[in-house]
Amino acid sequence: MELPKFILGDNTDFPDAIYVVHTEYPRFILNLADDDIEWLEEFDPEDEEQLETETLKLIEEATAFYDREIDRYDEEDEQED
Repeated sequence: MELPKFILGDNTDFPDAIYVVHTEYPRFILNLADDDIEWLEEFDPEDEEQLETETLKLIEEATAFYDREIDRYDEEDEQED
């Protein structure tokens, strides 16, 4: 199965949280409400330095994905009205 790079997620048990799931390496779930990241990978100590530099870029990409998706939902709602 081919997955998109990012997937939006929510859960009624956590009504204030909006999640973006990054499906490519390094896989993670980002909670946009507090920028908390849950990594779905285990890293070697030598990988951590590279991970730190990529983390900011990945958070920016995830946030841009979320903004784009919300804009698209808003456009669809406007077209239906």
